[in-house]
Amino acid sequence: MLLGVSSRLHKERLKKEGMGTNERALKFLNQDYEALKQEFLESGSLYEDHQFPAVPTSIGFKELAPHSSKTRGIVWKRPTEISADPQFILAGASRTDVCQGALGDCWLLAAIASLTLNEQVLHRVVPHGQSFEEYAGIFHFQFWQFGDWVDVVIDDRLPTKDDELVFVHSAENNEFWSALLEKAYAKLNGSYEALSGGSTTEGFEDFTGGVAEMYDLSSAPRDLYTVIQKAVDRGSLLGCSIDITSAFDMEAVTFKKLVKGHAYSVTGVKEVDYRGRKERLIRIRNPWGQVEWTGAWSDSAPEWNHIDEDERDGMVQMEDGEFWMAFQEFLKQFSRLEICNLTPDTLQDDMMKKWNMSVFNGSWRRGSTAGGCRNHAATFWINPQFKITLDEEDDDPEDDEIACSFLCALMQKDRRRRRRHGQDMHTIGFAVYEVSPFTLPPDHAS
Repeated sequence: MLLGVSSRLHKERLKKEGMGTNERALKFLNQDYEALKQEFLESGSLYEDHQFPAVPTSIGFKELAPHSSKTRGIVWKRPTEISADPQFILAGASRTDVCQGALGDCWLLAAIASLTLNEQVLHRVVPHGQSFEEYAGIFHFQFWQFGDWVDVVIDDRLPTKDDELVFVHSAENNEFWSALLEKAYAKLNGSYEALSGGSTTEGFEDFTGGVAEMYDLSSAPRDLYTVIQKAVDRGSLLGCSIDITSAFDMEAVTFKKLVKGHAYSVTGVKEVDYRGRKERLIRIRNPWGQVEWTGAWSDSAPEWNHIDEDERDGMVQMEDGEFWMAFQEFLKQFSRLEICNLTPDTLQDDMMKKWNMSVFNGSWRRGSTAGGCRNHAATFWINPQFKITLDEEDDDPEDDEIACSFLCALMQKDRRRRRRHGQDMHTIGFAVYEVSPFTLPPDHAS
């Protein structure tokens, strides 16, 4: 017991000293990027990561298991073996640098594509100063994991078939930052296959340490366009998707070329003058890099002929996976919108609105703190409880209503890493209750 208390106090002291922040990230598996890079530069050899080796088990365990048909013929190659002129980031990171490969991780790619819209946030995940010039075959990336930033070191051996990358790749054949980022995230989660299937909010939170919220577009609030506009302006990450009603719907393409059960990223909004009135548009990107909406305001739609040429300039890029659509059509076609609100340490510019963040750690333990859902009235009360006091009003309350807004999110730790052992996410949840101020009896009042 004393050892446990001592360990906890040591961790708390390190936290106060800044350990676990983006500037002082924890070293994943105790691998020190700077020390390892210097060692291999001096030796003249290229780094090989024995913690995440270039072997079949690093790719997967079920559909992508060793000797499976989907992994047959895979050869691990370095970018210098794939391209005569490899570049880490070519002419700045952009949304077109993120194209999906043979892995079902569109949720992750939608998050990465949104990441490129905010350079400050991008470089918290993709540290500056990495290139193929001072080259030792080693790179590193940083991810937020349950309250701490961790620094993940990788070598640059990537899975290929016929000299082409199997998984994430850039539209430019000699650009590799997105493929290397995916590899680092695969290492963090145990394998590439562990990344298959998920929610864009998970990627958002792991890239920012932010708090995500979701809107059901069938009952969207009246001011949602303004909410999206403000979110884009403050650098929040946004994603959207279309719900599926059966397994047959998964990645089914509608007659206007939208993909069900597929994660898209929202990359912008704009109001244009269209036939004498204001038209609200929203810009969306498919991480496949192709398969675009073909309805109104699509790349070749006639609507573009009725807006001013100066306003239209730069808005339409043919067949790049990105497209515009009317906001009202977006509400009809898509099912949900996800927004990741960035944390105070990310909002470093002179913004008017600031907010605070707290992290609470707890667990459900059979027989002591696992009380079940509200159907179990006799034991529900033993579930972990956290009390929050909201004592400061919003700077800009909606409709002049005095309120204090807060966001609450619940995370499960390390579940992806356990997939190879047959474990996955638990069905969990939480309830929020308003607690009335406690009033002491008159003779105890102070």
